[in-house]
Order: sequence, then C-alpha cells, then structure tokens
Amino acid sequence: MAGGKTLTLNRREVVAKLLADAGDLLVITGLGSPTWDCATIMDRDLNFYLRGAMGSASSIGLGLALAQPGRRVMVVTGDAEIMMTAGALATIGAQGPKNLSIVVLDNEHYGETGMQPSLTSFGADLAAMAAGAGFPVTETIWDEAALERVVPVILTGDGPCLHAIKVKAENYPKTLPPSDGAYLKDRFRLALLGPDSIA
Repeated sequence: MAGGKTLTLNRREVVAKLLADAGDLLVITGLGSPTWDCATIMDRDLNFYLRGAMGSASSIGLGLALAQPGRRVMVVTGDAEIMMTAGALATIGAQGPKNLSIVVLDNEHYGETGMQPSLTSFGADLAAMAAGAGFPVTETIWDEAALERVVPVILTGDGPCLHAIKVKAENYPKTLPPSDGAYLKDRFRLALLGPDSIA
C-alpha cells in the first residue's frame, strides 16, 4: 500500500489478460507466483519457467530478445526478483531491445518467504527506476482501466518497456510446471527453433 493506495487488481486475472492472445509470444517467468500463474493459466512450450533462478528473469529476457529480434519477448516477474537484479535494468536500457516487455506483478510482499513487506511497500518505484535506466516506456498500473490501456503496449509496443502492475497479495491454487530444468530448456528450444536445435 505504498503512498496510501490500496492494491485492487487480481494477479491471476492480470496474467490471464496478458496470455489471452499469446500466439508466438516468448514468455520468461520469474521465481514463484509468476511461474505458478503462467503455468496455471496457459502452460505452453513457449513459456520458459525459472522455478528457482531468482533474479535471472530480466537478464534471460534480454538475451532472448537480442537473439530473436523478430519475436516479442515478455518477462513476467515479481517485485522482489526485479529488485534483486535492479542493475540488469541499466544493461537492458543500454541495449534497448524494442521487442522486450517486462511485467512486474508487484504485490509489495515477499511471497515465497512468508509475505513480509517488500521494498516497494516502502516506496521503491520500479517504473521510475526503469525510466532512469533508459527504458522509453515505463508505468505503474493501479487499476483495471489502466491495465486495459497498457496490455496492447506490453504485447506489441516498442520497448524496452517495464510495467509494474500493483496486485493484491493473495494466494491462489497453483499448477506446478515440471521442475526438470533441462527438460524445460529443451521444450522451449524445440518450440522456438525446431528439432535441429536439440542435440
């Protein structure tokens, strides 16, 4: 509730809107809730789940966006993870991949360790940090009307962009994707690059 504002958006519904027309979108998910949500809403071969690699989602998203400039890459991560690797924002801003969107599901809590208040609950502004790092498009989203407005930007607008979407700190029934990292990597590579990519 940074700045006295109440968190009203339902995290699972936000993810459903983002994946509704996923098509050939390449999705990288951060540790915890972003992975559970994407797997529950739409498990697909073009989702690459980082079940335990906290802090890596934005950097992997950058590498993928640079390697696949003709494909849209969306990173879905949490506020704690993006704060853990805030320095990566400067690298992303410097590289400037137009095909990269970062969505931060910001519930202002550390969801995997007991729901302690996170730094964004004390006023850390992720959108401002990304803007300072050189992202041309950044915004904090607090309500349904703003979410509806920015979904097309997230999915098709010129990036890099970062949208911190303020969601309620709630738990939902979850689907756990496979925990085998090699399998997830091969599944993703096969879907992206075809059978010749798997040795």
